[in-house]
Amino acid sequence: MRDQDIFRAVVPLIRAFEHLGVSYYIGGSVASSAYGKARATMDVDCVSDLTSAHIKNLVEILKNEFYADEDMIREAVDNRSSFNLIHLETMLKVDVFVVKSRSYDREALQRRKKDTLDEGEGAPEVYLASPEDVVLSKLDWFDQGGRGSEKQWNDVLGVLMVQKGRLDLEYLEHWAGQLSVLDLLHTALSQSGTSDKKK
Repeated sequence: MRDQDIFRAVVPLIRAFEHLGVSYYIGGSVASSAYGKARATMDVDCVSDLTSAHIKNLVEILKNEFYADEDMIREAVDNRSSFNLIHLETMLKVDVFVVKSRSYDREALQRRKKDTLDEGEGAPEVYLASPEDVVLSKLDWFDQGGRGSEKQWNDVLGVLMVQKGRLDLEYLEHWAGQLSVLDLLHTALSQSGTSDKKK
Protein backbone atom coordinates (compact mmCIF):
# COMPACT_ATOMS: atom_id res chain seq x y z
CA MET A 1 0.00 0.00 0.00
CA ARG A 2 1.43 3.33 -1.04
CA ASP A 3 -0.27 6.25 0.61
CA GLN A 4 2.10 9.03 1.57
CA ASP A 5 -0.63 10.83 3.51
CA ILE A 6 -0.92 7.86 5.85
CA PHE A 7 2.84 7.83 6.37
CA ARG A 8 2.93 11.55 7.11
CA ALA A 9 0.14 11.23 9.65
CA VAL A 10 1.24 8.00 11.33
CA VAL A 11 4.98 8.53 11.72
CA PRO A 12 4.89 11.57 14.07
CA LEU A 13 2.25 9.89 16.22
CA ILE A 14 4.16 6.64 16.65
CA ARG A 15 7.34 8.57 17.36
CA ALA A 16 5.46 10.39 20.12
CA PHE A 17 4.16 7.10 21.52
CA GLU A 18 7.62 5.55 21.45
CA HIS A 19 9.16 8.62 23.11
CA LEU A 20 6.58 8.37 25.91
CA GLY A 21 6.87 4.58 26.25
CA VAL A 22 3.29 3.99 25.11
CA SER A 23 2.64 0.59 23.53
CA TYR A 24 0.50 0.78 20.40
CA TYR A 25 -0.44 -0.92 17.17
CA ILE A 26 -2.09 0.13 13.93
CA GLY A 27 -5.25 -1.84 13.13
CA GLY A 28 -8.36 -1.32 11.05
CA SER A 29 -8.32 -1.05 7.28
CA VAL A 30 -4.67 0.06 7.22
CA ALA A 31 -3.60 -3.24 8.80
CA SER A 32 -6.04 -5.33 6.77
CA SER A 33 -4.69 -3.70 3.60
CA ALA A 34 -1.14 -4.56 4.68
CA TYR A 35 -2.00 -8.23 5.27
CA GLY A 36 -4.81 -8.72 2.78
CA LYS A 37 -6.37 -6.82 -0.09
CA ALA A 38 -5.67 -3.11 -0.21
CA ARG A 39 -8.53 -0.63 -0.17
CA ALA A 40 -8.69 3.11 0.13
CA THR A 41 -9.18 4.53 3.60
CA MET A 42 -9.70 8.04 4.88
CA ASP A 43 -8.59 7.41 8.44
CA VAL A 44 -6.25 5.35 10.58
CA ASP A 45 -7.16 3.20 13.58
CA CYS A 46 -4.63 2.88 16.37
CA VAL A 47 -4.85 1.02 19.69
CA SER A 48 -2.66 2.20 22.56
CA ASP A 49 -2.16 1.73 26.29
CA LEU A 50 -2.18 5.48 26.85
CA THR A 51 -2.69 6.55 30.49
CA SER A 52 -3.56 9.84 32.13
CA ALA A 53 0.12 10.36 32.96
CA HIS A 54 0.94 10.60 29.26
CA ILE A 55 -1.74 13.05 28.14
CA LYS A 56 -0.15 16.47 28.69
CA ASN A 57 3.16 15.41 27.18
CA LEU A 58 1.43 13.79 24.21
CA VAL A 59 -0.56 16.94 23.44
CA GLU A 60 2.59 19.05 23.75
CA ILE A 61 4.58 16.82 21.41
CA LEU A 62 1.81 16.71 18.80
CA LYS A 63 0.65 20.34 18.97
CA ASN A 64 2.44 21.52 15.81
CA GLU A 65 1.28 18.63 13.63
CA PHE A 66 -2.12 17.57 14.97
CA TYR A 67 -5.32 19.02 16.28
CA ALA A 68 -5.57 17.29 19.66
CA ASP A 69 -8.23 18.05 22.28
CA GLU A 70 -6.78 17.35 25.72
CA ASP A 71 -10.18 17.05 27.37
CA MET A 72 -11.37 14.56 24.76
CA ILE A 73 -8.23 12.49 25.24
CA ARG A 74 -8.64 12.52 29.02
CA GLU A 75 -12.27 11.40 28.75
CA ALA A 76 -11.27 8.56 26.42
CA VAL A 77 -8.52 7.40 28.78
CA ASP A 78 -10.88 7.53 31.77
CA ASN A 79 -13.57 5.55 29.91
CA ARG A 80 -11.24 3.28 27.93
CA SER A 81 -12.90 4.51 24.76
CA SER A 82 -11.48 6.43 21.79
CA PHE A 83 -10.50 9.91 20.65
CA ASN A 84 -9.44 11.32 17.34
CA LEU A 85 -6.51 13.37 16.18
CA ILE A 86 -6.49 15.42 12.98
CA HIS A 87 -3.21 15.61 11.11
CA LEU A 88 -3.04 19.25 10.06
CA GLU A 89 -0.98 18.82 6.89
CA THR A 90 -3.11 16.08 5.34
CA MET A 91 -6.35 16.47 7.36
CA LEU A 92 -6.24 12.71 7.86
CA LYS A 93 -8.11 11.52 10.94
CA VAL A 94 -6.42 9.12 13.35
CA ASP A 95 -8.78 7.30 15.72
CA VAL A 96 -6.92 6.25 18.85
CA PHE A 97 -8.57 3.51 20.90
CA VAL A 98 -7.46 3.15 24.50
CA VAL A 99 -6.90 -0.57 25.06
CA LYS A 100 -9.77 -2.15 26.95
CA SER A 101 -9.39 -4.32 30.01
CA ARG A 102 -10.71 -7.49 28.33
CA SER A 103 -8.22 -10.36 28.27
CA TYR A 104 -8.46 -10.47 24.49
CA ASP A 105 -7.51 -6.82 24.02
CA ARG A 106 -4.46 -7.20 26.24
CA GLU A 107 -3.46 -10.35 24.34
CA ALA A 108 -3.79 -8.55 21.00
CA LEU A 109 -1.52 -5.76 22.22
CA GLN A 110 1.11 -8.31 23.25
CA ARG A 111 0.95 -10.03 19.84
CA ARG A 112 1.51 -6.92 17.71
CA LYS A 113 3.99 -7.27 14.85
CA LYS A 114 6.61 -4.81 13.63
CA ASP A 115 6.28 -4.33 9.90
CA THR A 116 6.17 -1.67 7.20
CA LEU A 117 3.15 -0.21 5.46
CA ASP A 118 4.96 -0.17 2.15
CA GLU A 119 7.50 -2.37 0.39
CA GLY A 120 9.61 0.57 -0.78
CA GLU A 121 13.15 1.04 0.48
CA GLY A 122 13.33 3.11 3.64
CA ALA A 123 9.66 2.64 4.52
CA PRO A 124 9.15 3.32 8.24
CA GLU A 125 8.54 0.37 10.54
CA VAL A 126 5.47 0.47 12.75
CA TYR A 127 3.67 -1.96 14.99
CA LEU A 128 0.64 -3.54 13.32
CA ALA A 129 -2.00 -5.77 14.83
CA SER A 130 -1.19 -9.39 14.02
CA PRO A 131 -3.08 -10.84 11.04
CA GLU A 132 -5.14 -13.01 13.39
CA ASP A 133 -6.09 -10.02 15.51
CA VAL A 134 -7.05 -8.00 12.44
CA VAL A 135 -9.48 -10.80 11.57
CA LEU A 136 -10.83 -11.06 15.12
CA SER A 137 -11.24 -7.33 15.67
CA LYS A 138 -13.00 -6.90 12.35
CA LEU A 139 -15.32 -9.81 13.08
CA ASP A 140 -16.05 -8.19 16.46
CA TRP A 141 -16.81 -4.82 14.80
CA PHE A 142 -18.88 -6.57 12.12
CA ASP A 143 -20.92 -8.27 14.83
CA GLN A 144 -21.36 -5.14 16.94
CA GLY A 145 -22.43 -3.18 13.87
CA GLY A 146 -25.31 -5.51 13.10
CA ARG A 147 -23.40 -7.84 10.75
CA GLY A 148 -24.11 -5.64 7.76
CA SER A 149 -20.80 -4.02 6.81
CA GLU A 150 -19.65 -5.37 3.46
CA LYS A 151 -16.32 -3.51 3.81
CA GLN A 152 -15.50 -5.15 7.14
CA TRP A 153 -16.46 -8.58 5.85
CA ASN A 154 -14.40 -8.20 2.67
CA ASP A 155 -11.43 -7.05 4.76
CA VAL A 156 -11.69 -10.26 6.80
CA LEU A 157 -11.88 -12.43 3.69
CA GLY A 158 -8.94 -10.61 2.14
CA VAL A 159 -6.67 -11.26 5.12
CA LEU A 160 -7.74 -14.92 5.34
CA MET A 161 -7.08 -15.51 1.64
CA VAL A 162 -3.74 -13.71 1.42
CA GLN A 163 -2.44 -15.16 4.71
CA LYS A 164 -3.73 -18.68 4.02
CA GLY A 165 -1.43 -21.29 5.52
CA ARG A 166 0.31 -18.78 7.81
CA LEU A 167 -2.43 -18.12 10.35
CA ASP A 168 -2.68 -19.55 13.86
CA LEU A 169 -6.11 -21.13 13.48
CA GLU A 170 -6.19 -22.42 17.06
CA TYR A 171 -5.74 -18.85 18.30
CA LEU A 172 -8.49 -17.66 15.95
CA GLU A 173 -10.88 -20.37 17.13
CA HIS A 174 -10.20 -19.75 20.82
CA TRP A 175 -10.69 -15.99 20.79
CA ALA A 176 -13.54 -16.03 18.30
CA GLY A 177 -15.34 -18.20 20.85
CA GLN A 178 -14.53 -15.76 23.64
CA LEU A 179 -15.78 -12.85 21.52
CA SER A 180 -18.97 -14.72 20.50
CA VAL A 181 -18.11 -14.56 16.79
CA LEU A 182 -17.17 -18.21 16.23
CA ASP A 183 -20.03 -18.65 13.75
CA LEU A 184 -18.75 -15.68 11.76
CA LEU A 185 -15.21 -17.03 11.79
CA HIS A 186 -16.35 -20.41 10.46
CA THR A 187 -18.35 -18.72 7.69
CA ALA A 188 -15.38 -16.53 6.76
CA LEU A 189 -12.99 -19.49 6.76
CA SER A 190 -15.34 -21.37 4.47
CA GLN A 191 -15.88 -18.45 2.09
CA SER A 192 -12.15 -17.76 1.89
CA GLY A 193 -11.24 -21.38 1.25
CA THR A 194 -9.20 -21.58 4.45
CA SER A 195 -9.23 -24.81 6.41
CA ASP A 196 -10.69 -24.58 9.91
CA LYS A 197 -8.32 -27.32 11.05
CA LYS A 198 -4.77 -26.41 12.01
CA LYS A 199 -2.25 -28.41 9.99
